[in-house]
Amino acid sequence: MLDLTASALARKIQAGEVSSREAAEAANRRVEEVEDRVNAFITPTPEIALERAGRVDDRARNGGLRPWEGVPLVVKDVLSTKGVRTTCGSKILEDFTPLYDASALANFGEDLVMVGKANMDEFAMGSSTENSAYGPTRNPWDLGRVPGGSSGGSAAAVAAGEGWWGLGTDTGGSVRQPAALCGIVGLKPTYGRVSRRGLIAFGSSLDCIGPMTRDVRDAALLLQAIAGHDPLDSTSASVDVPDYLTDLEGGVSGLRIGVVKELMDERIDAGVREVVGRVVGELEEAGAEVGEASLPHAYYALEAYYIIAPAEISSNLARFDGVRFGLREQADGVHEMYRKTREKGFGDEAKRRIMLGTYALSSGYYDAYYAQAQKVRTRMIRDFREALSRYDVLVSPTAPSVAFEIGAKTDDPLAMYLQDICAVPASLAGIPAISVPGGLSDGLPVGVQLMSDHFTEPMLLRAARSAEQVSDFEFSPRP
Repeated sequence: MLDLTASALARKIQAGEVSSREAAEAANRRVEEVEDRVNAFITPTPEIALERAGRVDDRARNGGLRPWEGVPLVVKDVLSTKGVRTTCGSKILEDFTPLYDASALANFGEDLVMVGKANMDEFAMGSSTENSAYGPTRNPWDLGRVPGGSSGGSAAAVAAGEGWWGLGTDTGGSVRQPAALCGIVGLKPTYGRVSRRGLIAFGSSLDCIGPMTRDVRDAALLLQAIAGHDPLDSTSASVDVPDYLTDLEGGVSGLRIGVVKELMDERIDAGVREVVGRVVGELEEAGAEVGEASLPHAYYALEAYYIIAPAEISSNLARFDGVRFGLREQADGVHEMYRKTREKGFGDEAKRRIMLGTYALSSGYYDAYYAQAQKVRTRMIRDFREALSRYDVLVSPTAPSVAFEIGAKTDDPLAMYLQDICAVPASLAGIPAISVPGGLSDGLPVGVQLMSDHFTEPMLLRAARSAEQVSDFEFSPRP
């Protein structure tokens, strides 16, 4: 059963060939087998999975299950889950239990078969899942290497067969980069395509919830389940949700594909560039029109992101003060309580970004840093508008390298931030982007990133499906 895709498993559940409870039992067994090595979960929920799967099976006898129901799901621990603790990978929320589910989970209803809450970099700040207060997650391809971040727990769980699919969040690449490093598919939808209500905020103008799956068909189906307008989220787009599966097998004949030259330079490992080039060549053989695209301000995107995102962090994390929820350290006086609570509750990377953001927003520096970064963001949006007027889809590597060894970059924040150079431009522009396994370099997965214009996910998924089919990568659960 673990060899099935989520879509194939869903069809078997609907046909009565497999029960949801059998799938939940298989997932729980797999978690027991590998979790001590992978550490993909902060809070496994085996009893919840079995109980809810039983309810799905009861309803299945009367028919009418929606296509995604009953397939065990991995949920990143930044999404609120009613009655199940949600830590954001931080000690400051170690005992926090939400009172409601995130809106993105609404279409699963109360019968969401949840395998567990997945490990992550604290408050989604990181590219390796080494910043978690609950220990690092390990890459199932090589347990001595990182799975990427911040959604490394979701990526590793899907790659290790601990669940058929998962949800992550992507602020500057946190769905796509770990998907690339773990050899799975990761989709960042258009900003506003999926409700952010119940997503504990990192960067409010950047955060997106996205599928992490074994193949592109699964990503399309999971996006179908989570997309849609939410009147309780002011940033949710009031745009109709198309059927993402209808044209999935339409191929790339006549599609215009532009390879982003600024994201294929010497900053990218040669082995990664070779895999991306091979996939692009195969797409051209399949009928796509291929050319060179340019995003001139991509060189400045990372610097702009690491001003804008920390500024929003500084604001969003101010609520964790020991007063309303989460950790509270006892002290003489409220200001001392604030200091002790935040000092003990936040990890080093969270503190670093809070300070960076507060500095960028401070009197005398706002115009020099934050305002300038927003101008770069506007330029980045214009670059994409120009490139996407010439091409339907833009292609680049998802990450500049394959998975690196645990501990290799923890003492050098700048080296860690450089892992985001390929992913950040699409995040600043708010456009959809997807990472698809393209092959191997040094025996480790390489992700190929495809990007398109706002709300063109059907076309993007169709192109990604073709890229998946021409690659020489084959998914197999590890370790």
